[in-house]
Amino acid sequence: MKSRPLILAALAGVVLAACEDGAALTPDLAALREPEIVQADSALAPPGAAPGTCWGREVSPAVIETVTEQIMVQPPEVLADGTVLSPAIYRSETHQRIVQERRETWFETPCDPVWTEEFTASLQRALKVRGHYYGAITGRRDKRTRAAIRRYQKEQDLNSAILSIEAARQLGLVAVRRDDD
Repeated sequence: MKSRPLILAALAGVVLAACEDGAALTPDLAALREPEIVQADSALAPPGAAPGTCWGREVSPAVIETVTEQIMVQPPEVLADGTVLSPAIYRSETHQRIVQERRETWFETPCDPVWTEEFTASLQRALKVRGHYYGAITGRRDKRTRAAIRRYQKEQDLNSAILSIEAARQLGLVAVRRDDD
């Protein structure tokens, strides 16, 4: 009977150690999810999308700030010699304000037929050369590739794991459209 508390204490220690190790390895669940690409002929596409194009969407949530202020309800009563007869009385007021509005950004992206194994491998190489992709060149659009796309595009103020056409052009993966005179 005396060994039971020792066993329980040892088991609790193992469980706590496992929890601490697991917390450090918790994955970014959003990075594991495949981002959604919308075809222009879908009802979910942005207004005015050209037929045959594909679109990605980034939604930035609103940023709200909560401020608590002390409002003077009654001023202090102070004699001419500086003696305080009664201190000031304050009340706390809390209010919220929107610091940044919710933002929804639509951007064109390469459609699925473009995403061949060769295209993805070229994308991985281009991102690796620029210091954003850390892994083997696999030709698979996996979580490492999506994370690298997000890191690259974040520099251009687009926080998305969906490759934009603009980023693909900058990486030399998609032809740049020319205006012929």
